[in-house]
Amino acid sequence: MGRSLRIALLSYRSKPHSGGQGIYVRALSRELAELGHRVEVLSGQPYPELDAGVPLTRVPSLDLYREPDPFRTPRPSEFRDSIDVLEWATMCTAGFPEPLTFSLRAARMLLPRAADFDLVHDNQSLGHGLLRLQKAGLPTVATVHHPIAIDRDLELAAAQSVRRRITLRRWYAFTRMQSRVAARLDGLTTVSENSRRDIDTHMGVPAQRIEVIPVGIDPAEFRPPPDGQPRDPDSILVITSADVPLKGLVHLLEAVAKLRTERSVRLTVVGTARPGGPAEAALERLALRDAVRFTGPVPEAELVDLLQRAAVVAIPSLYEGFSLPAVEAMACATPLVTTDAGALPEVVGTEAGLRVRAGDVGELTAALQQVLDSPALAERLGRAGRRRVLDRYTWRSTAQRTADWYAEILEKKC
Repeated sequence: MGRSLRIALLSYRSKPHSGGQGIYVRALSRELAELGHRVEVLSGQPYPELDAGVPLTRVPSLDLYREPDPFRTPRPSEFRDSIDVLEWATMCTAGFPEPLTFSLRAARMLLPRAADFDLVHDNQSLGHGLLRLQKAGLPTVATVHHPIAIDRDLELAAAQSVRRRITLRRWYAFTRMQSRVAARLDGLTTVSENSRRDIDTHMGVPAQRIEVIPVGIDPAEFRPPPDGQPRDPDSILVITSADVPLKGLVHLLEAVAKLRTERSVRLTVVGTARPGGPAEAALERLALRDAVRFTGPVPEAELVDLLQRAAVVAIPSLYEGFSLPAVEAMACATPLVTTDAGALPEVVGTEAGLRVRAGDVGELTAALQQVLDSPALAERLGRAGRRRVLDRYTWRSTAQRTADWYAEILEKKC
């Protein structure tokens, strides 16, 4: 290992359970610290759960999207400064302010402490405040899991009214800022070759400037079921951090409805249905409320238990820049049925799961039925997935490659 580095790891929101950003921040910071580096996490709400030895500096916002009162109206006494006013005003005009306002607050905190750090690593806020840090002489890099412009385009395609399309364009206006900032940082990393190509296409950052470092899991925590523990033969599991068209949950619900005509399958959704959202409407339309359970966010131990008991994990996404749920399922030797969208073929390969065309409910239904009907196939897919994870996707490997990348960035800056 090279010299010990002092790293400020930034994350504008770090949902601790069932959300990729919070898991990424916790795992990367822990493994970097165990490699001998000093990591300090700066995060907005929701705050991450971090391991011992990794300090958290809270960067409080107005927390306008918190549960159970998203889009709330803050009390006048909550406003502290002009950044709070900007955050509130942007929300009131249908924009999403957090990437910008978090970066401005983080820069304000870090600039007086610039000498305390060798490098700043941003986790996809890509706000203008990062350029202030860079201008002050702090090497500043970022992880882009995938271009958010892809989420925008998929939601626009699903929008059913002109008003909705106008609102979505305003909400996603921050993506223009993210492209401008990404192009000016000292370095970018992403999680897959597919995301690298998409960043080039959608954000204008040349692919050769982007380092690919896959994320991973802890294979000692995400592991196959204990010997003798049976799987539930009619259970399907899906892990989704958001009820949005991008995740393809409605297509999966339609597939479950088709399967229910022949067998008593049940779907567990690790996530939450948005009130009035597409999943809730599909539940009513398909009469599936008795067959689908939404768990909400769950702690890691409960997620592992769900993965170990599921007969199959479905990933019906219309796009994935990586897919941590796929890796978690493979680590637990749970067979997969995935779409061919985004990086899923790259992450899962050809032996750990069955692959269907994104958005094709018929193919998704048939593939799920094939796995449910064949215990031998399910076992073969599960074994191949576990092997693939051990070969490719561990957090220690992610952290070591990230630290090596930091060293390359700093060498270029010298």
